[in-house]
Amino acid sequence: MTPPLGLAEEIYRRASDARRVVSSHARKTPLDYSSTFSKMSGSQVYLKYENLQKTGSFKVRGAIYKVSRLSASVKGVVTASAGNHAQGVSYAASLYGIRATIVMPSTASISKIEATRGYGAEVILHGANYNEAEEKALEIARKRGYELVHPFDDMDVIAGQGTIGFEILEDLPGVETVVVPVGGGGLISGIASVIKRLKPSVKVIGVEPENVPKFTASLKEGGIVEVEARPTIADGLAVKRPGKIAFDIVSELVDDIITVSEEEIAEAMYLLLERGKVLAEGAGAAAPAAVISGKVNAGGRKLVALVSGGNVDLTAIYRLLLRGLARAGRIASMRGYVPDVPGTLSKISGVIASMGGNIVEVIHERTDMRAPAWHTALRLVVEVPSKRRAREILEELGKRGYSFELEE
Repeated sequence: MTPPLGLAEEIYRRASDARRVVSSHARKTPLDYSSTFSKMSGSQVYLKYENLQKTGSFKVRGAIYKVSRLSASVKGVVTASAGNHAQGVSYAASLYGIRATIVMPSTASISKIEATRGYGAEVILHGANYNEAEEKALEIARKRGYELVHPFDDMDVIAGQGTIGFEILEDLPGVETVVVPVGGGGLISGIASVIKRLKPSVKVIGVEPENVPKFTASLKEGGIVEVEARPTIADGLAVKRPGKIAFDIVSELVDDIITVSEEEIAEAMYLLLERGKVLAEGAGAAAPAAVISGKVNAGGRKLVALVSGGNVDLTAIYRLLLRGLARAGRIASMRGYVPDVPGTLSKISGVIASMGGNIVEVIHERTDMRAPAWHTALRLVVEVPSKRRAREILEELGKRGYSFELEE
C-alpha cells in the first residue's frame, strides 16, 4: 500500500523544523555501544537512551512540537494516554502556558498518573484501555473547545518524534539497522521518514508485543484492522489499531514488523537493569528484546535499538527483579514437609546459611492436608549464588532428614 504522495516528505520537512523547537526544551539523548547486547546478538548493538529524555520518554518530543504550533491559537489541549504521552503533553503545555486535560485509562500506573499531575495537568481516569480513554478525550474536546493532541496519528507529533532519526544518523553515520518499538506507529513513522529520506539503505524494523499485534495483523490484511489488546508488560504499546498516517508510512518505508513475547520483554528489562544499569519500562525494552532474542538478524552489522522510555512503576520493578533472579538461578523456591516442632526452622536455616544461602521468605502451610501427621508444609525463598548451589543445599538438607524440592 503506497502512502499519499509526499506524506513522508512532509513529515521530514516538519521534522527538520521540529529540531529547532524540540532542542530548546528537550535533550539530545545518548547513543552508546552495548558490549553485552552485541555479544548476545552477534551484531554491533548501540542503544539510544530515550529513557533519559525529559519526562522519561521520547513522547515529549512530539508533544513539544505540536503544542508549540497550537499555543497561540487554543485555550487548552486534551489528550488520551497510558502515561508517557500524558506527561509529554502536560510538560509541553506548562512550557507554553496553556491548560491541559489528560484522560488516562484506569489501569495506568500510579507513578505515571502522579507524574502527569506534577506537570500541572488535570488528570481524568476513564476506561480500561487507551481506546476507551480516547473516546472520553474526544468528548472533552467537543464540550470545552480544546484541541485534541493525538498521541500518534498527527503529522506534527510524528514529526517531533522524527527528530530522533536525525540524532541517530549524526551520532552513528554508519548505522545499518534501526529497531523501534511500535504502539500506534507515530514513533516509527517519524524515524523512518527521516532516516529513509537521508539514508535509504538503512533498514527500519518495528517491534510490537505478541499480545497486541495490530501492525502485524493490519499489514497481513492490507488495511487497518483492530486486534484484541491482551494484557502486556509493554503497556505503552497496547494500542488496538494502528494510526492511519502511521499505517500508510509503515506500509511503504518500514522493512519489517516483528513481535516479542512477554518473557522476552521482561528478560530485556532485567538485562538492561543488571548489565547496563539502565531502567527501561516494558515498551522501552521491546526493541532490545527483539535484538537479544535473535528475531532481528542484523548479521554483525551496526544496529541501533531504541530504549524508548523508563517510566516504570517500582512495584513492577520488584516483581521483574524477582523473576529475573529466579530465571538466573539466584533465587530458589524450596518446598517440603518438615516436623512441626520447635527448633526445626532453626536447624534448616543453619544448614542454608552455612552453604551461602540467605532466606528471604518463609511460609508455613499448616492447612496442607497432604502433610504427614505432626508435619507442616514449608516453603522457603532463598537467595543463592547459583542453581548448582541450590541443588547442593537440597542434598545437604536431605542428609539431615529434610526432604525439599525446587519449585519452578
